[in-house]
Amino acid sequence: MKNVRTDIRLRVYIAFTCICLFGAAILGKAAYIVYKEGPGLRAKEQVMQTRPDTIAAERGNIYTEDGVLLSTSIPEFEVRVDFTAIDSALFNKKIDTLCLCLSSLFKDKPAADYKEEFVRAYNEENGYYLLGRNLKFYQYQALRNFPIFEKGKNRGGFITVLREKRELPYNALAMRTIGIFRDSNKTGLEKQYDSVLKGENGYRMLRKSTGSIWIPIDGTEKDPQNGKDIITTLDINIQDVAEHALRSVLEKYECRYGTCIVMEVKTGKIRSLVNLGAQPDGSYAEDLNYALSPTEPGSTFKLVTLMSLLMDKKINVDQIVDPEGGKIRFGNRIMKDSHLGLGAMPIWKAYAESSNAAFAKLAWNYYRDNPRRFTDHIKQLGLSRYTGIDLPGERHTVLTTPDSSKLWSATSLPWLATGYGVQITPMHTCMLYNGLANNGRMMKPYLVSEVKEYGKTVKTFTPSVVAENYLDSGSIAQLFKCVRAVVTEGTAKGIQSPFYTMAGKTGTAKVADGVIKYSSDVYQGSFVGFLPADAPQYTICVVIRTKAHSKAYYGGAIAAPVFRMVADKIFSTEMGSWEAPLDSFAKTGSNILPAKLATARSYQVLLGAIRKHTVTPSDFMNVMSQLSTDSSKHFAVVPAKIFKNLVPDVKGMGLKDAVYMLESGGMQVQVTGTGRVTGQSLEPGTVITKGQTITIQLG
Repeated sequence: MKNVRTDIRLRVYIAFTCICLFGAAILGKAAYIVYKEGPGLRAKEQVMQTRPDTIAAERGNIYTEDGVLLSTSIPEFEVRVDFTAIDSALFNKKIDTLCLCLSSLFKDKPAADYKEEFVRAYNEENGYYLLGRNLKFYQYQALRNFPIFEKGKNRGGFITVLREKRELPYNALAMRTIGIFRDSNKTGLEKQYDSVLKGENGYRMLRKSTGSIWIPIDGTEKDPQNGKDIITTLDINIQDVAEHALRSVLEKYECRYGTCIVMEVKTGKIRSLVNLGAQPDGSYAEDLNYALSPTEPGSTFKLVTLMSLLMDKKINVDQIVDPEGGKIRFGNRIMKDSHLGLGAMPIWKAYAESSNAAFAKLAWNYYRDNPRRFTDHIKQLGLSRYTGIDLPGERHTVLTTPDSSKLWSATSLPWLATGYGVQITPMHTCMLYNGLANNGRMMKPYLVSEVKEYGKTVKTFTPSVVAENYLDSGSIAQLFKCVRAVVTEGTAKGIQSPFYTMAGKTGTAKVADGVIKYSSDVYQGSFVGFLPADAPQYTICVVIRTKAHSKAYYGGAIAAPVFRMVADKIFSTEMGSWEAPLDSFAKTGSNILPAKLATARSYQVLLGAIRKHTVTPSDFMNVMSQLSTDSSKHFAVVPAKIFKNLVPDVKGMGLKDAVYMLESGGMQVQVTGTGRVTGQSLEPGTVITKGQTITIQLG
């Protein structure tokens, strides 16, 4: 019995000792965790309860110089519903009202259909039900105040995801130039100036609080730096007419693609850049930047040949050249004119008639012993390097030279002189002719004139000269004679205007690139020129790629008409208006010009048209004026007497001048009819209320 008690006591002691040791181990481990590992674990716990959050910067806008918005960012919302967060009593009480509100807002289905979907989603405990994508801000504002949703995310299950969408107010107009904004693949100015437009994101730290709500931690925020705005040189009115003019010809002849460039002569500013390509459905869209894609230019390149000969003092444009009927053999090839039968003529006439044989012969006669001299002139004119325009995607030009031993042959020189064996972009061609229009001063083309931040200019881009003094005044005068003759009596004589002068050159080239072979009968028709010819202000380059076996492919037939349409628009809006003599200043039966109110600019155009020139101060060209004569019957344009805050009498005026005058007084103008103003809804002399509407009747 004693042994049994001893054995039991021993077991108890052992068990008690083990329990004490185990307890001591627990206490030791707890102490180790608290004092040794505690700081690290507490830090980890803090990290798990916090997370960084990005504060997105607003992307800058793109404008024209006159303040027209071309690209901007607008918020779009994705709205979802967490039905697990909505209390059953609230859901049952408010679901009918909520569904009525949704049906009224979206107008897509009856309230009963909404209720059926919501009840199903609620019973299935759907925590991320999609209510709508790409919602506008006004829709988001309405939704957040609807029954149930007004309780927010944690009680009303209202979940929103904000996204930024890039919007082009003018839709596809100049889309390839302005660019498309995508996170991974941007184009145009959106890509070129991305670092300026995007700004710099900010950030903050969020802490998880009771109820799993993330709230900002004070003192951890860094504000975002919003993107800057860029101001482009584009003129939306010129861009609009250029696109419509080009599209009309492309659709008429079912062409493959076309581009139209409008450049300001003195500065190199690009006022319009249109790129339209055929789509599978037969429509045309801004798909690729054809203005920066090199092709064989054809006859527009003959200006380079002419410049080279004049720079080397080889010729005078009145010198006679004989194209030998428009068919001359060089080596094993024959150079032909598109219209055979041409005989001996002055060089300026050969240029106007676009004789391939004549220009191939000139290049052969003067450069066959030193062809490198000719190709060096091409390089000197900047045609073998990038234009440097501030757009991505410009491709390098191609020039065959005597140093290209495998490509150069006995026929290379005459074909190069007529625009084959060289590939340059339409932008290069535009630069070349713009340099001539600018009296031998070639300007770098550019599209952005300013960078602004909150309306304040932070960077300005100024005109840049890329080449000058390569022609003397005598050579320039001879070249002007040639390009004028193209329009007055040459291949583009059909586009002359009675209101202004123009000069330029047609080009027609059979092209081969990629899968297209010369045998495919695909042509490139082009026209590049400037206006007015006596004092150039704008250069316009039009290049069109035809379909195979097109019934029209000559540059004078497909490209020159586009030039004329764009030139007409520029003349009417930028330099005057031929509507003035027929509209504001209609000639009477007695040949007396009635002195109607009009802008001084319109009077200047009118008087110039009837050869009664008068000096008009530049500081009131857009001021409403009247025609006056002195005792010697000399014309003078003087500011009209207009009474401030009183409705003026615009009857008999042209639409443009009438609208300008009324809007200058602070009124909103509505127009009915066509022609001159025959009536107005507010009597002259009535006191103007700012913002009121006046209707003018034209007839």
